Amino acid sequence: MDILQTSMSIIAGAGDAKSCAMEAIYSAREGNYEEARISLEKAKEALRDTHSIQTDLITKEMQGEKMELALIMVHAQDHLMSAVLIKDLAAEIVTMYERFTK
Repeated sequence: MDILQTSMSIIAGAGDAKSCAMEAIYSAREGNYEEARISLEKAKEALRDTHSIQTDLITKEMQGEKMELALIMVHAQDHLMSAVLIKDLAAEIVTMYERFTK
């Protein structure tokens, strides 16, 4: 897979994770905690798959394979980082909504 395809795969996976995390927050706000937990699990799965792409890139580089540094890859890494952050915050927000309604 070339750098453009790899970058786009990371961006797409991160976008899926962010969407699922936000859906979890929206569900929790409406009191649908089971649905929120399912959305959080979907976000985790999307991140797991996307993180494996990143891990493969890092492993290849550590093994001496040179990677082209492209702005699109920097952009992809930014998306991945923000997706991880949003997923973590969404999990905390869902928990807070649950506690506040009890």
